[in-house]
Amino acid sequence: MNAPPFPTKTPRILIVDDQPINIQLMYDAIRELGEVFFATSGEQALAFCAKTPPDLVLLDVEMPGMDGYEVCRRLKEVPELAQIPVIFVTARGGVEDEVRALEAGGVDFITKPVNLAVARARVKTHLALKAQSDFLRNLASMDGLTGIANRRQFDRLMPLEWRYCQRHNFSLGVLMIDVDHFKLYNDRLGHQSGDACLQSVAATITKHLRRPHDLAARYGGEEFICLMPETDSDGAEARAEEIRAAVERLGLPHPASETAPVVTVSVGAASASPGEDVSCTDLTLRADQALYAAKAAGRNQVCLAERNRLE
Repeated sequence: MNAPPFPTKTPRILIVDDQPINIQLMYDAIRELGEVFFATSGEQALAFCAKTPPDLVLLDVEMPGMDGYEVCRRLKEVPELAQIPVIFVTARGGVEDEVRALEAGGVDFITKPVNLAVARARVKTHLALKAQSDFLRNLASMDGLTGIANRRQFDRLMPLEWRYCQRHNFSLGVLMIDVDHFKLYNDRLGHQSGDACLQSVAATITKHLRRPHDLAARYGGEEFICLMPETDSDGAEARAEEIRAAVERLGLPHPASETAPVVTVSVGAASASPGEDVSCTDLTLRADQALYAAKAAGRNQVCLAERNRLE
């Protein structure tokens, strides 16, 4: 038997309907296809997706309060949730209704009363397509050495997160991280040890980015960058210090370091709110300048960028 063309995992399916009997019927049809969760309102669905994004959403159109079209629109606003396929489920089967569902961002349309065999087949098809899409997307956006996001992925997500934070009046934090004296480390211990060092640092950074929307990426060489929506200056500085201290606690010997006997990092932290007269490019530059200041001050420390200062 040939190996599957992409890694497999148990799919997570979210059923959103305000009627428990409809949830039960759909559950009976698809329970063998993955791990199934339920929400009885649009607000519950959005909160669930933000915390633990599913692989597919079966979304009732007509619900009290927030209807299915609005739920789908809000999902598509969030970069990390925009790729979740949404199948609309509704008693309205007219052409206009189907077009509206597809224009709202849905990938398919199921009419009530639901034919369970058809529903199962459509869910199965879209889960397979989602798995293929995720695999290809991850392959293109992942750094081959460290397993975290690459520079291309950061450059793609940064403007999306910036616009999202602007719309919702959130701050956006960025950390620029550099492994201290990494060239000396490579020269003394060899490139294989250098690769292992970068992998350990990347894993440590990722461990301290706890929220689903946070992103750690390898920016190039021994530089890493972190993107943290809804994070002000105090939060960015605190997270930067957590990462700096955690890397030092790894205790990776660095016999050639001019700063410490172990591997350390310098971190530049910056944050901006939509009200400031800066762009997402300016914010990255702020973090880079703060990193330079941290290195100039002796390395193995955090420097917080000054607001409205770009040189």
